[in-house]
Amino acid sequence: MGKTDSGHKEEILTRDKKDFQEPPLYKVLLHNDDYTTMEFVVMVLETIFGKDTSEATTIMLNVHHQGMGVAGVYSREIGETKVSEVHQTARKNQFPLKCSLEKA
Repeated sequence: MGKTDSGHKEEILTRDKKDFQEPPLYKVLLHNDDYTTMEFVVMVLETIFGKDTSEATTIMLNVHHQGMGVAGVYSREIGETKVSEVHQTARKNQFPLKCSLEKA
């Protein structure tokens, strides 16, 4: 190690990549209800989750037939933001669309 002007030794600390863990992932789920239109759910999936029309339609049909569907998988913070965006957009358009976060 080299010496600094103050006479102290400099140390470089390193960590192996295995010391760092990837953050846990969370599924953003859309839930079926009797009032939100299929077209609105597709629009939410396209605009908030960046899905193309085909993928958005498939997810919407999962929501409709199975009671819920996975809109995407994200880190917790991004997932929470997506849930909030869905709820704000739904309220603004007077739909009761429910969206939740679940650990993947």
